[in-house]
Amino acid sequence: MNALNSLMDGFGTALTPVNLLWAALGVLLGTAIGVLPGIGPAMAVALLLPVTYGLDPVAAFIMFAGIYYGAMFGGSTTSILLNTPGESAAVVAAMEGNPMAKAGRGAQALAAAAIGHFAGGMIGTILLVALAPTVADLAVDIGAPDYFAIMVLAFIAVTSVLGSSRVRGLASLLIGLTIGLVGLDQMTGQQRLTFGSLQLADGVDVVIVAVGLFAIGEALWVGRGGAEPIPVGRPWLGRADVKRTWKSWLRGPFIGFPFGAIPAGGAEIPTFLSYVTEKRLSKHKDEWGKGAIEGVAGPESAASASAAGTLVSMLTLGLPTTAVAAVMLAAFQQYGIQPGPLLFEREPELVWGLIASLFVGMVLLLALNLPLAPVWAKLLRIPRPYLYAGIMFFAAVGAYAVGGEVVDLVILLVIGLIGFGMRRYGLPILPAVIGVILGPNAEQQLRRALQISDGSVSGLVDTPFSVTVYAVIALLLAWPLIKRLVVRGRSRTDA
Repeated sequence: MNALNSLMDGFGTALTPVNLLWAALGVLLGTAIGVLPGIGPAMAVALLLPVTYGLDPVAAFIMFAGIYYGAMFGGSTTSILLNTPGESAAVVAAMEGNPMAKAGRGAQALAAAAIGHFAGGMIGTILLVALAPTVADLAVDIGAPDYFAIMVLAFIAVTSVLGSSRVRGLASLLIGLTIGLVGLDQMTGQQRLTFGSLQLADGVDVVIVAVGLFAIGEALWVGRGGAEPIPVGRPWLGRADVKRTWKSWLRGPFIGFPFGAIPAGGAEIPTFLSYVTEKRLSKHKDEWGKGAIEGVAGPESAASASAAGTLVSMLTLGLPTTAVAAVMLAAFQQYGIQPGPLLFEREPELVWGLIASLFVGMVLLLALNLPLAPVWAKLLRIPRPYLYAGIMFFAAVGAYAVGGEVVDLVILLVIGLIGFGMRRYGLPILPAVIGVILGPNAEQQLRRALQISDGSVSGLVDTPFSVTVYAVIALLLAWPLIKRLVVRGRSRTDA
């Protein structure tokens, strides 16, 4: 009851005309910036941090929250329409959203994403209000073996459901893991696969990999075909679309929120797992890979809920779990405020005003982007040579913006050629991106777990949580064999 009363006070703060203006400005800027490849929400908040020096802390953080959510949706817009993820959380949206756009259903994909963000953000923020202390306590108890088990689950789950065979899914994952090895070893400082280049010492940025594999690879692949524009189709969700997506919108937050709240969380793992879950539960399995709307609705809802989850650890523990949370933590410190267990007592107006502004921002985001879905979709009427030339231009601009190095453009082209080759030989793209994003973290958590156990492999399975996750992994790996045996047994019984 105290939380509800505090939230009502927060709405009193968030709904003042000035704070409403900052929330609307944050949503607009976030959406516009999220559309640009390479400039995600973290960079947007970092760039705007100096602008807020003269602002009231409450107004500044309300604006930051609007930028965060707006940038996540903006990233999914280009991911769906142009196969060019604006940030890593939008990678999964391209898997089904882009085939939908090519089939003349881009507006429906954008509408499903917009409502998914709204549902995920709303449910995630409600869970933030209700469960913040509990989730924070659970997050503290999760150790390196548990993190590694979760990441192995993500690897196995995605490689087992994507592509024409598990071997091709595994080959794609290995390509991503290899790219993820480039740079300095995080524990020893030794160079790996840098070929003596200092520019590669920091590794290959995941945005460059995602844009190279998706956008450049797609532009090169499609460039072999005709030049007709892509049809737009009708600009609304039909009854059949809503019937297929409403459960996905509601499932996504319960996958996304817990992962956002734990350290080393974020939106990448839950969006991948949401995609796998929706594919497993779908009654339209023949549409997957060709434009299944559930593959947009579920992951986008999970991504938005994970954004609310990241605020749990940051506000209650002072522990940033994503790049955006790290930048916002710096902003707190800029105002002389230290997030932690006492923040809710010392700065109740700021905390509850920020939480209430998340609800306001979701409504503004839906009101802004749902009517704009047909307008965005009309981009697809541009003839393909001009459209893909523009994609390659913005991809190059986004890659250069990541580090400001010319070598990034060379890396982008090389990875684009790898993406072209993967399409040529039928390798799915998503496992490679997962390998790049999660590979370095998985390696770090594996080595930490082995150090804690003095090199004993049993240290990887010494917690109930990790044992449970490995049991799920074993079930995933054995399921095709179990299914085959069950079918064979039934056929013998029928005979």
